[in-house]
Amino acid sequence: MGVEIKETGLTDAEFEAMKGFVFEYLAASVEKEDEGGRMRWYPWHSAEYRHNHILNVVSLATEIAEKEGADTDVTRVAALFHDVAKLETDQELHAEAGARVAREYLESHGEYPESFIKQVSRAVEHHSYQSDLTDLALETQCLIEADLLDKIGANGTALMLLRMGYEARTHMDADDMVSRVLERGYDAASRVQSDTAESIAHQRLKRVKWFSEWLEDEIAALGE
Repeated sequence: MGVEIKETGLTDAEFEAMKGFVFEYLAASVEKEDEGGRMRWYPWHSAEYRHNHILNVVSLATEIAEKEGADTDVTRVAALFHDVAKLETDQELHAEAGARVAREYLESHGEYPESFIKQVSRAVEHHSYQSDLTDLALETQCLIEADLLDKIGANGTALMLLRMGYEARTHMDADDMVSRVLERGYDAASRVQSDTAESIAHQRLKRVKWFSEWLEDEIAALGE
């Protein structure tokens, strides 16, 4: 913390154009995919959900970057592109594919410095990194932490409960589903490195714990 924040001078209009491009890219990916793709019948594998997840990650990553001294422009642009190829590519390949899309966009829209393009592309490419986050550039770390944090807390709980309906489960299974969010939250809290991300993780975990306790109080069979 306390590092001077560097910025490329990205304008609001440029960023809004990027947001529009990413949504259109996701929508086109859904339109051209074959029937029966990976879990496509879940609504959160739609362009609308994926774009919303991306914007959540942008917000979280920007907050972390601002407080931890990372380059906020690199971080938020990388966050915006991190899942752009998620709906058209295998899970294992989507980060690398997203990095290519980000590079192609930045090279063809505006006059962004090569150093900026390289930093953004590298962050997108490495956002699925599974080892120690301190091995990576600070901007990449901020992106990964934000991606982890969006899957926990109230948002993660709501998504897991929504999933119950699509799997024809009853509310009696709610405790199990919320427990999964807690497990994911503990894992996220153990992986994040920055003080800012740790604080957000613990705050979100508290909310899920409270909800889990309310479920046990209000659904009789869960206490048996």
